[in-house]
Amino acid sequence: MTTRLRKNRKKRGHVSAGHGCIRKHRKHPSCRGNAVGICHYCILFEKYYPCYFGKVGIRYFYKLCNRFYNPIVNIDKLRSMVPKDVMEKATKDNVPLIDVTQFRYFKVLGKGFLPGDQSFIVKAKLVS
Repeated sequence: MTTRLRKNRKKRGHVSAGHGCIRKHRKHPSCRGNAVGICHYCILFEKYYPCYFGKVGIRYFYKLCNRFYNPIVNIDKLRSMVPKDVMEKATKDNVPLIDVTQFRYFKVLGKGFLPGDQSFIVKAKLVS
């Protein structure tokens, strides 16, 4: 719309330009957007939307996600990692060694059961 057709052209010279008689017309007199929750509606926001504003948690500067790479395996899956010929040769004196890091698992969890007659030696970075 061109300037000459705007409504404000007729209001030029008048004190308040159509925005009332008391105050000046400010762009954002109360706040922009949901920032009213900090000043005007702070009780309402705290009552019905707690933790709406602010941050949560501890900052971790220079986080390298490779340090937190920790795939897990349960005990009941360990039997499938041993080859059949090794299981046949196993005795009470000669127990099989399972290195779970070769299968790209770092942590062994205690869910499930192993067969009662067979023993294993498990090599892992972490065990729970």
